[in-house]
Amino acid sequence: MMPLIAAPVGIREADIADVREAARIDTFVRAADGATPFHLTGWSRAVQRGCGQRSRYLVAEYADGSIAGVLPLTAMRSPIAGRALVSVGFGVDGGVLGEAVEPLAAGAWDLAQRIGCPGVELRGGVAPDGWHIDDATYLGFVRAIAADDEAELLAIPRKQRAEVRRSFGFELDIVAGRDRAMLREHYRVYAESVRNLGTPVFPARLFASVMADLDADILTVRHEGRAVASVLSLYMNGTVYPYWGGGTAAARGLRANDRMYFALMAHGRARGCTRFDFGRSKAGTGAAAFKKNWGFEPEIRRYATKSDGPPRTINPLDPKYAAMVAAWKRLPLWAATLAGPWVARGLG
Repeated sequence: MMPLIAAPVGIREADIADVREAARIDTFVRAADGATPFHLTGWSRAVQRGCGQRSRYLVAEYADGSIAGVLPLTAMRSPIAGRALVSVGFGVDGGVLGEAVEPLAAGAWDLAQRIGCPGVELRGGVAPDGWHIDDATYLGFVRAIAADDEAELLAIPRKQRAEVRRSFGFELDIVAGRDRAMLREHYRVYAESVRNLGTPVFPARLFASVMADLDADILTVRHEGRAVASVLSLYMNGTVYPYWGGGTAAARGLRANDRMYFALMAHGRARGCTRFDFGRSKAGTGAAAFKKNWGFEPEIRRYATKSDGPPRTINPLDPKYAAMVAAWKRLPLWAATLAGPWVARGLG
């Protein structure tokens, strides 16, 4: 247990393998402003089990034992990107949640020093005083889900609406579920998609662990019985988070990705969701433009870092990774799928 660092708030490392403690934390998370699925203890357990990167979950408590704030952390280790204590591994959010921002940030820095991590990365949340703030790299995209399909179409700007309508002209089947067969099918599609972008695929066990520990499902678009686009989505507090999605080479011509996200909006609505969180994209990229074309207004994502020396960089747009990205795109799919998890497990 970590020592108290600021009365009346105490900081300690939680045992998220303890069912009762995890449930207590998750109850706090679901009720807190700004909470995301990445703050849930299930995400941290899934990352640890799926990628072998140790989770270190900090909790701030008042003198009466009630929770003041939480900070999920992952001790990332990579021969390519180096070491860092990240909030939170393989997530796009997960910074300090609740009060006690400064004590939790100080606790994270102290923990990083003790375990030999030269830096701490906080993805979202309130930024601690004196930390370096990056507010230029990432944008977030969130908007309300419309009341029905016709209203949803009208909410999409004209050019993208035409692409969605065009997708209706192809014989595409939409299926959703959580079984192992769908998970394997999704992983094949996703692995091909990220190989084509020049990035390594995450371990299949991470996807399986996320499906087991969180409210999640898969929506897949098939053409002539074969999956051409698929997305694994998370659900929390009335929001659907399409998270790991992609398409095969055939998806573009079939407008399968357009059909997939439109179908996911309807699927989320049927599940009782009222918001669609399209996730983050790097500013100035095609992915960011794609989301703006759907009628999502970009919002700046603020990430805070503190480090001894230069912080680690894992942005594939960084020029130092250009040769690696180009080479990865040329790998046979079987080779990229085999080698990708070994590389990606430390990049989260």
